[in-house]
Amino acid sequence: MPSTVFSEILNGLYENKVVPYLGPGVLFDATNKLTGTTMPADSNSLILAMNNGNPMAPKLMYEFPRAAMNQELKRGRNFLGQFLTKLYGETEWTRASVHNWLAEWKPAYVIDINRDTQLQDSYADEEHTLIVGVARITASQFRFKIYHFDGNGYFEIPQEQVDPKLPILFKPLGTPKPEANYIASDADYVDYITELMGGFAIPDFLKEYRKGKQYLFIGMRLNRDSERMVMSDIVYGAAERKGWVLNKNPTDKEQRYCKKIGLEILNAGVEDLLDAVKVASNFKKSLRR
Repeated sequence: MPSTVFSEILNGLYENKVVPYLGPGVLFDATNKLTGTTMPADSNSLILAMNNGNPMAPKLMYEFPRAAMNQELKRGRNFLGQFLTKLYGETEWTRASVHNWLAEWKPAYVIDINRDTQLQDSYADEEHTLIVGVARITASQFRFKIYHFDGNGYFEIPQEQVDPKLPILFKPLGTPKPEANYIASDADYVDYITELMGGFAIPDFLKEYRKGKQYLFIGMRLNRDSERMVMSDIVYGAAERKGWVLNKNPTDKEQRYCKKIGLEILNAGVEDLLDAVKVASNFKKSLRR
């Protein structure tokens, strides 16, 4: 992995021209404080956690939304919300290294498709705007809620009241706080993606802000249609050279897809990025001496 590429990316992140897009792999070193088990975040581990550690039928193990739809039909939609809230809102986890880095760097805009709260915790010492994806609601045509964090807590605001100077945290698939909302089952994804395509799942101010941005996909695989469809609409309006994907073992499907949409696959993982961040930070510290 050429260091010049990481230098370009890190400079772009510092200048808020490159947006971090966080996938399940960023939580690789977050563990349960009681048991030491890794936080379930990717599709397979989420299915196992939802089903008491037991595999489901092969056709359901293909993707979490499919397995979640099966459980919703059997046990009700509330079951999924309760499961995800207990997992991410009530269980204590150690901090992920990526989130420790983000807490130090504080990018102006971060997209996180995980449903945990570590990104929000990284910004808990300053005001910020939180955008949370919602699905299958009748009270509004929009598929998002916007919250302002004032340093003490969150309160919901209309998009006209968003302060453009504050950092933006976008959690399209949900979070347990300040109130539990999740995109989980197939039915959730269908509704959410439909409204994403129609322009009703992203606030207007963000549609303007994201124009011409590049993205760094961290811990994010692009071999599942649901995640790719969410991603493609969220990054709509990106620079022609959309950015980079950290992926040491891309599938043929991922390679074709990334080439088609203008993403460069880097032969690097999350740990390689953290190493590059550490080198850059040490270098900057040495300049200050």
